Amino acid sequence: MDLTSLGTALAIGLGAIGPGIGIGILGSKAMEAIGRNPEAAGEIRTNMILGMAFAEAIAIYALVVALIIKFV
Repeated sequence: MDLTSLGTALAIGLGAIGPGIGIGILGSKAMEAIGRNPEAAGEIRTNMILGMAFAEAIAIYALVVALIIKFV
């Protein structure tokens, strides 16, 4: 196993941990908020989806970095 494979694995592995945990916490807290205030479900859901998209973008950046390490 060469260093580029190790770098690629570390880049995507470590780069996906944070967004994965963040999305899980975000979904959990959004469900708690909807349970406490069902009338605000639409606004909470919209903000949750927006937050998940931003967190997922970080994981996509990690994927791009991993692909650059692998192929350049």
